[in-house]
Amino acid sequence: MRLATIRTEAGTRAVRLTDGGYVALDAPDVGALLAGAADASADGDTRPLDGVEFAPVVPRPGKVLCVGLNYRNHILEMGRDLPEHPTLFAKFAEALIGPTDDIALAPESDAVDWEAELALVIGRTVRRASADEAAAAVAGFTIMNDVTMRDWQFRTKEWLQGKTFEGTTPLGPSLVTPDELPGGVRPALPMTCRVDGAVVQKADTSDLVFDPVDLVRYASTIMTLRPGDVIATGTPGGVGHARKPPRYLADGMTVVTEIDGIGRLENTARTAA
Repeated sequence: MRLATIRTEAGTRAVRLTDGGYVALDAPDVGALLAGAADASADGDTRPLDGVEFAPVVPRPGKVLCVGLNYRNHILEMGRDLPEHPTLFAKFAEALIGPTDDIALAPESDAVDWEAELALVIGRTVRRASADEAAAAVAGFTIMNDVTMRDWQFRTKEWLQGKTFEGTTPLGPSLVTPDELPGGVRPALPMTCRVDGAVVQKADTSDLVFDPVDLVRYASTIMTLRPGDVIATGTPGGVGHARKPPRYLADGMTVVTEIDGIGRLENTARTAA
């Protein structure tokens, strides 16, 4: 099953995507749908996707947790030891944008970078989850680009300030349930990020050190995870900050983030007012 949140004249609406279009569901967004607001499999008229505008797949998640240093090959090629525990940080809902919305380039930053990521969405309330409980709590997967203001990120040892600038982080275009993906709750999917047409990141999500089930178990030890919460699983090598010389986003540059079997984000960087 593929679920999305679209924008309408009356506000946002959760939909189920079909081969021929979409079926509108009785919930304002996918987060509310997962919380039990409606039946995702409900019947309805199929409508065409022509002209439909997608919102962030979960517009107002209660939590957006992110993971650093989680691709095995990238860590080893840098000569580092594999981490014993996930590195967690957070974003807030104000950072999220839709899959084709513009990325806001804050005038306060001169070092805006890209980070392609597989993201999972929680589908049931869970705390101190076992492996089986963690797997059952994964509603599905989507795509995030964890756009980061590097100059703000590295002002201090804590990363938050560079990670959650408003209007920077595309999330979508849809949530795909694990049964539709090779590997299920531990999906093995090619992922790429292109900037102005050039491939800058390329990896497979099977290379994660801590897979989605591990991350749900770990995070649920710290806090209760609830339907609609998002966990971004980390980015592989190829970010602009690590290049020599570094390369950052500028006004008019296009970032395309794709994961096979899930979809595509295509966002243009625009200087914010």
